[in-house]
Amino acid sequence: MKSLIFDASTLISLAMNGLFDEIKMLKKIFKGKFLITKEVYFEIVEHPVNVKRFELESLRLKELVTEGVLEFPESLNIKSEKISEKTNEIMEISNTSFSGKGENIYLIDKGEASCLALSQMLNEKDIENVFAVDERTMRLLCEKPDNLVDLLIRKLETSIKMNKEKIKLIGKCKIIRSSELVYIMWKKKIIQLNDERTLDALLWAVKFKGCSISDDEIKEIKKIK
Repeated sequence: MKSLIFDASTLISLAMNGLFDEIKMLKKIFKGKFLITKEVYFEIVEHPVNVKRFELESLRLKELVTEGVLEFPESLNIKSEKISEKTNEIMEISNTSFSGKGENIYLIDKGEASCLALSQMLNEKDIENVFAVDERTMRLLCEKPDNLVDLLIRKLETSIKMNKEKIKLIGKCKIIRSSELVYIMWKKKIIQLNDERTLDALLWAVKFKGCSISDDEIKEIKKIK
């Protein structure tokens, strides 16, 4: 059984572009689990439903949960309490591993940390999984922490120290962004829009809704056939 773990950032990017039916169709061809944690549910449903600007999207995301498109880890016999415990561990590690001007740099919140915790727990069960997240900081933390140091130096304009021993405790995980997901939707003809500009429009749409993808990356994806 394979699983795709969704962070709030990716779901929000897709939701803000109205791709709800497409998420359902993607789930059918994926032939696995689309998972969210309780922490992510709070970020995509419980909190935004009280904000008029995001109320509609939150209600439609809630419907995806009700319909079983998005599932909780309990469907794989993983208890939320265990995820919460590991989430706290990951947050402590992540948010104390980088420092500047003698102070720790706060990098990730509970939602992101809970997804990483779930990924680690699935790895322990030998369940193939991919973590869908659009936040650049989270992706660099998992894939290229040295590059995260460079990013923080540019953003904060100060020297940055990284505790390499702590970072090793976070472990590696496979990452995918909403940009790659909309490419799959386009490639599998889930997107019912017959125009040569469709892929370009999809990639720019998720970029404008928060996906950290560069102009050059968009050009490279468009070259893939």
